[in-house]
Amino acid sequence: MASTQINPTRMELNRLKKKLGTAVKGHKLLKDKRDELMRQFMDMVRENMELRKKVEAGIRAANTNFVVAKSGMSEEILHEALMTPKQEVSIDCKTKNIMSVNVPSFGEVKMRSANEGDIYAYGFAFTSADLDSAVKSLADILPDMLALAEKEKACQLMAVEIEKTRRRVNALEHVIIPEAQENIRYISMKLSENERSTQTRLLKVQDMLLEDAHKYSERDSA
Repeated sequence: MASTQINPTRMELNRLKKKLGTAVKGHKLLKDKRDELMRQFMDMVRENMELRKKVEAGIRAANTNFVVAKSGMSEEILHEALMTPKQEVSIDCKTKNIMSVNVPSFGEVKMRSANEGDIYAYGFAFTSADLDSAVKSLADILPDMLALAEKEKACQLMAVEIEKTRRRVNALEHVIIPEAQENIRYISMKLSENERSTQTRLLKVQDMLLEDAHKYSERDSA
């Protein structure tokens, strides 16, 4: 229903037509953006599921090794062996833009020491080989864990952007565009009515003038 506050003038009609054209273009662009976001989001979800399966399998293997290691060592020695790590990991965290969404992008994983043996923060005299396997399995899945964290955060941000875009598309499709179309119809109808009224008045004035002219001509002839 057209708003009663609309001023039915040609200037307002032209303004609403421009607004409608912009809304229609924006609606198409937002729909294209939403569809592309959904496509990339689904690709990310599939990658995320594969990474999660891989990481969960690695963690299960590491937990199994730790349980076996704990069964063959005293709890005090196990805690002491893992208390002071020797290796340190640093990550260069940046962002990349995907369809106007800034998602995290982890760069190269840097170790404090290039020596692979530094992942073992203990001597080998009083520890079991199962503990070595557990530590090594955790170190091996670290890149996949980082990739999983990156993908999961990207999926969260993409999901938020998809919802925002969906709401904008719905607002344009079901509120703004129909309202503008209804207002344009209302103003066009009012302008047509005004034009017909003006024509009717002009015709009446013309008839009155012709009638007066006829009376004057009859009087003059008499």
